[in-house]
Amino acid sequence: MRIKSMTATFGKLEKARLELGEGLNLIEAPNEGGKSTWCAFWRAMLYGIDTRDRDKKGHLADKNRYQPWSGAPMEGEVELEWQGRAVTLRRGPRGNTPFGSFSAVYTGTEEPVPGLTAQTCGELLTGVGREVFERSAFIGSGGNLTVTAAPELEKRIAALVSSGEEDVSYSQTEGRLKEWLNRRRVNKSVGLIPRLTQELEEVEEALAQVEETAGQIASLEARRAALEEALGQLEGERAIHQRLARRDLDRRCAQAGEELRKAQEQLDALTAEQAKYGPIPDAEHLKKAQGELQYLKVLDDEIRQGTDALKEAEEAYVQAQIAAQDEHFQGLSAEEAVQQVQRQLHSAQQSRDKARRWKVTGGALLAGAVLLVVLYQLLFSGAYPSWVAFLGPCAVLLFLSGLFCLFRGRKTAVSEETVCARYHVQSREQLDQLLRDYAQRCQAAQIAAQHSKEIRGTLNDRKARRDNSWADITAFVRTFAPEVQNEFGVSAALSRALNLGHELAMAKDRVEERRRRREDLLAQGGKDFDTLEAIVPPERSPEQTLRALEEVSGRLEQVRQALNQALGRQKAVGDPAALAARKEELQEALRRREEEYDALTLAMDALKRANTHLQERFSPELNRLAGQYLSRLTGQRYASVTLNRELEGAAARAGDVLPRSALYLSRGTADQLYLAVRLAVCRLCLPEKPPLVLDDALAAFDDERLGLALELLEELAGEQQVLLFTCQSREGALLAGRPGVTRLALPV
Repeated sequence: MRIKSMTATFGKLEKARLELGEGLNLIEAPNEGGKSTWCAFWRAMLYGIDTRDRDKKGHLADKNRYQPWSGAPMEGEVELEWQGRAVTLRRGPRGNTPFGSFSAVYTGTEEPVPGLTAQTCGELLTGVGREVFERSAFIGSGGNLTVTAAPELEKRIAALVSSGEEDVSYSQTEGRLKEWLNRRRVNKSVGLIPRLTQELEEVEEALAQVEETAGQIASLEARRAALEEALGQLEGERAIHQRLARRDLDRRCAQAGEELRKAQEQLDALTAEQAKYGPIPDAEHLKKAQGELQYLKVLDDEIRQGTDALKEAEEAYVQAQIAAQDEHFQGLSAEEAVQQVQRQLHSAQQSRDKARRWKVTGGALLAGAVLLVVLYQLLFSGAYPSWVAFLGPCAVLLFLSGLFCLFRGRKTAVSEETVCARYHVQSREQLDQLLRDYAQRCQAAQIAAQHSKEIRGTLNDRKARRDNSWADITAFVRTFAPEVQNEFGVSAALSRALNLGHELAMAKDRVEERRRRREDLLAQGGKDFDTLEAIVPPERSPEQTLRALEEVSGRLEQVRQALNQALGRQKAVGDPAALAARKEELQEALRRREEEYDALTLAMDALKRANTHLQERFSPELNRLAGQYLSRLTGQRYASVTLNRELEGAAARAGDVLPRSALYLSRGTADQLYLAVRLAVCRLCLPEKPPLVLDDALAAFDDERLGLALELLEELAGEQQVLLFTCQSREGALLAGRPGVTRLALPV
């Protein structure tokens, strides 16, 4: 089989096309150039995409990882040559399933290729299933060349041991034997043998339970009989207590009748006494009248106290009036006294202002006279005109007028001290204090007068209320006691009426209570006579008998329930003969299963011994061919390869006693070892010789061994197509100019 071209909308690839040649194809691209995506696309075209795979931590399912970045549906086409004819493979979406649709047709004719379906495509084209393909012709996915074991690969390698072919591998045979063993016994609790053992134990337990239940039934029946007898005795005691209770009921009924008769006699006597007076008001009005009478006493006390208080208030008022008298303010109130002083002070202030004006005018006139004299002396010391003679008289007139004004100003002035002297004080502050004292004395006199007035009003109100209340109480009491005259008689009449009404109400209540009690006892079956039946009381009291009866009844009910449950269990367990027969059947079946388990255990041991022997010569052909490849890849440094069943490899150099595990080798040498194994598997196990796909598989090789590997791949490319993807330039440099090598560069 040879790939001609691939067209993909897959991951980062958007309708990308890759044309391939025969032999060795070197495909170069930097990181993130799409190399691994093309490899995954080729695998998906062969085997499809596992839609059951789910994203996990550190892992993306292919259906999500390779969704086209553009959002277009995932689809692709591969043109290849198979069995001498050109074939076109196509995969695309089916609903929401990526690569769900598939077609395989002969190129140019659209004629379907017989037998080539979505499920069989990979295995028919490559000759192997997906597991073997990923461990052989699909090399170094992401640079990882390690080979792991798989059942299909194990079968194909095991077939190399002999000339015949094997249908199953050791792991499949071992799995089948383990499955059969597990059916019989997985552990102590799961499998046919544990189930048979458990059922046998249940049958034996049921037989033991039958015997135990029979003993329980006999014991419970004996307890039931004893409890029923004790219950009968207690029922008899309860009947005696009931008869005693009825006799006591008759006695109490007769006693209640006698008490009712006496209560009725007392009621009749009180009713007769009440008839001697007028109709007595109800207790509420009587108590209210008593309260009013008590309030009259309180009013009398308050009137006496008010009279004394009035005398004291009037005396205080007289004293306050005397204290308020003042020689300076006779007949004036405090406000009028203040106004008088303010007027006098204002008048003094006005006189001072007027005197000041007189003094200013006098000073000005004197200054004018002096000025005229000075002018006369300075200007006219010699001869002077005739009008100058008038200056002398004018100066004299001004001088006299100035003296008059000064005198008038001194006479007019009245000082504040003059006002203070009228009130025999020295300063304005003392005058203010005098006014404040007078105002306080006047206020005290007013307060005393108001207090006296209030007390007189309150006293008059108390007297009026007392007179009105006494008239109302007297009128109320004389309705049922017309003979009362004074306060003592009123109080006695109210007390007598209250007591009589209270006793009469109590007598009525007693009669009603005795009647209800009598009727209740009669309703209970009481009679008016005491029975003469002689009854011996039981040792237990009625309460003790009732408790004992309840206890025995409860225990009897429990025993009956336990007996019914035991009978039910006996019936549910079944016939003892049938259980014994089932026990024998189970014992026989368990013996057979134990023999089968022992036989399978022997078969498993034999298989393991055979596998151990087989592992000693595991696929010599694979080891031989892988050793040859490794020798070429390492320049003859390593001569042989050894693989165990898990495909864990080891390499040995010429002269080594023991091979070295791949774990001890360098990364490059380990990759060379597993590349040799993969190439050997391709050569031996892939009859269809599909294209070899290598994804950065040679990245860890040094330059020398890289050249050796390319020589080997170039040689293998003569038989089958090789696709070598690389992100380095070393491969291109080494393969430059070689015929039969196709070099491609992926667009970035």
